[in-house]
Amino acid sequence: MRSTWELKEHSTGILTTTVTGEVWTQAQAQAFKKIAQKVQMPGFRKGKVPAHLLKRAVNPQSVLYEAIDAIATDALREAVEEQSLEIVGRPSLDIEEMNEESVTLKFEVAIKPEVTLGEYKQLDVKKAAVTISDDEVNQRIKAIQERNAEFIIKDEDGTVENGDTAVIDFEGFQDGVAFAGGSGNDYPLEIGSGSFIPGFEEQLIGMKAQETKEIQVTFPQEYQAEELAGKDATFKVSVHEIKYKELPQFDDEMVKEQKIEGVESVEAFKEYTLNQLSEQKEQEADQAFTNELLTKIVENAQMDIPQVMIDEECDQMINEFANNLKSQGYSLDAYMSVTQMSMESMREHFSLDAKNKISARLVLEAIAKAENIEVGDDEMDAEMEAIAARYGMELEQIKQLIAKDAIAYDLRMRKALTLIKETAGK
Repeated sequence: MRSTWELKEHSTGILTTTVTGEVWTQAQAQAFKKIAQKVQMPGFRKGKVPAHLLKRAVNPQSVLYEAIDAIATDALREAVEEQSLEIVGRPSLDIEEMNEESVTLKFEVAIKPEVTLGEYKQLDVKKAAVTISDDEVNQRIKAIQERNAEFIIKDEDGTVENGDTAVIDFEGFQDGVAFAGGSGNDYPLEIGSGSFIPGFEEQLIGMKAQETKEIQVTFPQEYQAEELAGKDATFKVSVHEIKYKELPQFDDEMVKEQKIEGVESVEAFKEYTLNQLSEQKEQEADQAFTNELLTKIVENAQMDIPQVMIDEECDQMINEFANNLKSQGYSLDAYMSVTQMSMESMREHFSLDAKNKISARLVLEAIAKAENIEVGDDEMDAEMEAIAARYGMELEQIKQLIAKDAIAYDLRMRKALTLIKETAGK
């Protein structure tokens, strides 16, 4: 068995291998035997037809194709090893030449692309400083007050103000004709929420309970109902009642109702919230810092990613998205129906993210190789113990579920990322 490799564009190429000798002879013999067992001839039981009659009954081409099916996988594996290739995706097979003496197979394969690294150390990227204002803490407090607010009905002299909830009947007309989906009864509309057409809520301000008026609006150009997009409309609106929120006092009792371990006073809640916000913003800043670094490193590197890698990453991302929807009680088909997305448009949506993920992974692998980053057994053991503790599982369960190679790979990637982060901005 001998092979040749010709690299073409986008990290794809043609791997050609020729099989001769005993391997090919035995493959044909086995193929003939397999086909012969299925031959039926009058006067003979199935599988008992004499050899000299079988040779005339069996198509020689069928034997050759059956033999190719039997050896193709091994031929590909040996050729890949001989050429030291790391293939990705499923190869396609073409038969260049075949006869009883030899067969030449041509596999079109995609390989893991080589990465030529550019600058990846001491990049001019800095992590943003994190600050938390009193307003942010107070917003968390106000959100709790809002959830516990009481709605008080205004008296007959009260008018609609921003922030109030007006209970209304409404009906929409275009050129004097009511349109479908443009009416509602006893609808509680929070003024200033932006939940209605732009300009609708603002025109209710100043109205009293039991008052009726007509308001004029223009539907947005991007409105979902095409027959209304960009069109003028008139709404007849009647206000039944007006409610305003009365926020409760945020005190120690309300803090205790939040059932946060170790937090039983307003001051303790503020400190807890400050720490929580700081941690959240630190994570966000670190993620933004990491993303910017990886973007620069990818831009500085050169690689030619085969489409099959992007397709496979897309498949994985769509499967993860579908599983997330399923955990929330939705299906991917239902989501696509509501959003009017086709599978083609969904793949297009995920394609760029898929390519970015692959690019980042490849440059980190290249950095780990360039820096001779290794992972010791003690590091892998510590990581497995950490995973077991995180998920409340036994260590032996983790060892059975996760391969050591996967742990080692993940740790190498993290070490490579840590290296570029530690040298950035210096």
